[in-house]
Amino acid sequence: MLDTRPFDIPRFLARLPLFSDLAPQELERLAGGCQLRRFQRGDMVLHIGDPCDAFHVVVVGQVKLFVLSPAGQEKVIELIGPGASFAEALMFLGRPCMVNAQTLADSLLLTVQRRAVIEEVKRDDRFAMRMLAGLSRRLHGLVHDVQAYALQNGVQRVIGYLLRDQAPDGPGQGQAVTVSLPVSKATVASRLSLTPEYFSRVLRELEDAELIEVDKRDIRIRDVKLLAAYQA
Repeated sequence: MLDTRPFDIPRFLARLPLFSDLAPQELERLAGGCQLRRFQRGDMVLHIGDPCDAFHVVVVGQVKLFVLSPAGQEKVIELIGPGASFAEALMFLGRPCMVNAQTLADSLLLTVQRRAVIEEVKRDDRFAMRMLAGLSRRLHGLVHDVQAYALQNGVQRVIGYLLRDQAPDGPGQGQAVTVSLPVSKATVASRLSLTPEYFSRVLRELEDAELIEVDKRDIRIRDVKLLAAYQA
């Protein structure tokens, strides 16, 4: 069970890029418009159509944003981990939620009310610029995803996901590293717009090519440079 009693909301807010430049009194004021909420694994945080009068920051755990097709198939839009936030844009638009949000583990979320954010925006235009910067980063990430889905085949998408934290010319190049999938393979496949069967088939192909070794959710990349250069 997650214990929220000793949690220092202003101190947590100060560690987030969005709020790091706020003065102590501003953080205290903003904290007054925040609420800590506990969720068990599988709980729904938001449903499509819910009113969106706040945004949420993951303190502990993980949340997936997803939609369902008319046939009931799930498409994962984004995976939100500790320190990341979601629903900011919808909060400003004042529109109902356009995606579902569900916890993938026991989670602690910090809900930041719209009225508290609007008050700080009115007081300090620098805060408004940071909010815009955060929304721009989210948009850039979504555009990158669309480009990947349109221009890359399934093998390239899987390789890109496995190497997402490896710098192109970083110290890990030419070395072995282990990547632990933060969620199930089926969830990762949906995030990459692939079927679970195809995702598993790509992993087997990369194993047969002696580029990776798969042990449940742990994937050992035998040589980062060779994997990056692999052509299906």
